[in-house]
Amino acid sequence: MLNDRKKKILRLIVEDYISTAEPVGSRNLARKYDLGLSPATIRNEMSDLELLGYLEQPHTSAGRVPSPQAYRFYVDSLTEPDALTDNDRALINGWFNERRRNIDDIFQSTAKILSRMTQNVSMVLANEDLGTCFKYMKFLPLDEAHSILCIVTDDGNVDNCVVEIPVGMRPEELDYMAGRVSRLLAGKNLANISEDLLEEVHTDVAHDKLLFASLMQSIRKLSRKHKEQKVFMGGTKQLLNQPEFQDMERVKNILGILEEERVVRDLVNVGEDDGLKVTIGTENTFTGIQDCSMIQATYRLNGHIVGTMAVLGPTRMEYGKVISVMDYLHHYLKTIFENDIDK
Repeated sequence: MLNDRKKKILRLIVEDYISTAEPVGSRNLARKYDLGLSPATIRNEMSDLELLGYLEQPHTSAGRVPSPQAYRFYVDSLTEPDALTDNDRALINGWFNERRRNIDDIFQSTAKILSRMTQNVSMVLANEDLGTCFKYMKFLPLDEAHSILCIVTDDGNVDNCVVEIPVGMRPEELDYMAGRVSRLLAGKNLANISEDLLEEVHTDVAHDKLLFASLMQSIRKLSRKHKEQKVFMGGTKQLLNQPEFQDMERVKNILGILEEERVVRDLVNVGEDDGLKVTIGTENTFTGIQDCSMIQATYRLNGHIVGTMAVLGPTRMEYGKVISVMDYLHHYLKTIFENDIDK
């Protein structure tokens, strides 16, 4: 157990190193902070912290830097979320108001503003079944043998594909089929359009089998897409601004991980647990980021997991600032979804 004095000194060392990226010496610590302690006393306390595994000494410096163990103790016991300023909140609100058009815009905006405010890489892993519903479908003539099948969802997105039209089928027959299917599926959540439901539609709408098969294939494809988790990212270039990532080989390794959408899904790993999760250094299972930290939060809407947002950066990240931004975004997104998507 650390006594109060060691805790205070450790907290100041961590926060000073986060701020400056420079090893912290006892003399500078005594000069910058009103501890009421001599440099010699602080030096002794720092030596104890080093023996306990909380501090490390780079071979080129007389100062100390926090170890992963120190960051873990800092996150768990010493830090609190920083209060966002009015300007921070106004920036987030304005960012979404200018860019929000549909669900994808919301998630992409979340990734961008999260990276901008934390100066680190951001990842948003979003479930697509947020209430997006089938609105209607229609056929647009293309040529004598083909038509464009358009499926419109209630959030304004349009999916389309080219389908072959049976010889002799009149445009009014296509319109009739589109109208019947639209009335049967209108208002259905895309993620909930099951095979059984499609069989019911097939039975109710008795038309050319090949055309109907193409139609059903398009609806199934759209339904599957909305069951998948989608990845949105921001701030990969922020890595180059961090002193820890001046080694280009190191940056290439991390970018290699981030370029693979499947790997990012595994990395963020949406779980059942709510709240914040902080992994530091070797606590990360991916070898390419074992000298990084990641903060992630899973969020829900009406009891269902919407997705996870995460920030990846050096262990020297501003944990309090990142946590406060993510917490605000969490509640902001909940308000957006409840007001817009559930309507």
